[in-house]
Amino acid sequence: MTEQTLTNRTTSPFRFDVVGSFLRPAALKAARKQYAAGNIAAADLKQVEDQSIIELIKKEEAAGLQSITDGEFRRSWWHLDFFWGLNGVEKTALDQGYIFNDEETRAETARLSGKITGTNHPFVDHFKFLRAHLADPKTAKQTIPAPAQFIAELYRPENIEATNKYYSSEADLIADIAKAYQQVALDLYDAGLRVLQLDDCTWGMLAGFHAGAKDGTNKIDQAEIDKNKELYVNVNNAFIEGLPEDLIVNTHDCRGNYHSTWASAGGYESVAEPLFTREKVHAFFLEYDNDRSGGFEPLAQIQDDQLVVLGLITSKSGELEDKQTVIDRIHEAAKYVPLDRLCLSTQCGFASTEEGNILTEDQQWAKIQLVKDVAEEVWGA
Repeated sequence: MTEQTLTNRTTSPFRFDVVGSFLRPAALKAARKQYAAGNIAAADLKQVEDQSIIELIKKEEAAGLQSITDGEFRRSWWHLDFFWGLNGVEKTALDQGYIFNDEETRAETARLSGKITGTNHPFVDHFKFLRAHLADPKTAKQTIPAPAQFIAELYRPENIEATNKYYSSEADLIADIAKAYQQVALDLYDAGLRVLQLDDCTWGMLAGFHAGAKDGTNKIDQAEIDKNKELYVNVNNAFIEGLPEDLIVNTHDCRGNYHSTWASAGGYESVAEPLFTREKVHAFFLEYDNDRSGGFEPLAQIQDDQLVVLGLITSKSGELEDKQTVIDRIHEAAKYVPLDRLCLSTQCGFASTEEGNILTEDQQWAKIQLVKDVAEEVWGA
């Protein structure tokens, strides 16, 4: 396919796109600390959140983004806040956080306290606020953690006892997760959502375990990796298969993003089957900002009706990539997926947790401008 036959993209994902989270402004960080200390009420925090989101929306629209989020400004974590909003799930403190490269995360998790349902999820009202403040309501995008990420959390060693207490059958657990997620998605759909993104670190972690096996540091054997692959694709698809046809469902597959650190390393080749061959998403946002992500060869396994958003611009540092190098890498990827089915974004969000990555807001917006500039040069869009 030549550049002369490239089509303009009018639906998500767009040639110029982002994952969804943004650095929290100083006023919002201060308000969250005051609320945690008991110095302000929930209504006071919400007022600061509302104003911060309105200001962010204006910046996103000014930047030319066509998929706009609330920056995940009402969340502490990219995933746990969603889990905590489900019925039958409780917030739980742990003795130790997760180790990201050389940094330990805050020590929190989501644990079952009953059967899982998805009624009255707080994210629905969050989305309604976002949509009500957009110049074009159709640009609204909602990000949530993938069902696979939820079941992985429930199967953590610290949580497995509670999970087994309420679900003796894995099939029943998958069914209730899918049903609960569908309830939330349909409530969002009724509120006007047409673009949903599933953020998913499970595949990146499996790729890391696979890579670790080469040097003997892997603590999960291949049989366990293969079992988890089936579990993750099945639970994700069980959710997706029950959704309206005009709800676009994309996924972002990452290797961890906490205060500019990462949790896993390894290319997509070890998880391409079944991720690229069987997961029923519209498009894949993929992390490709450094050598930890491996090569583009696994992209050849992606189905012909699916798109790929190349995360070639890192969100973990403020240093700008060389424009021509990014362009060259896009054309390298086009050897495996036609250029017309490719798009460009940052590699991950800028603040998957409220700590945020180590860069300034000016650097954040410069990264987004670079994505736009490259996309215009490559696709004319």
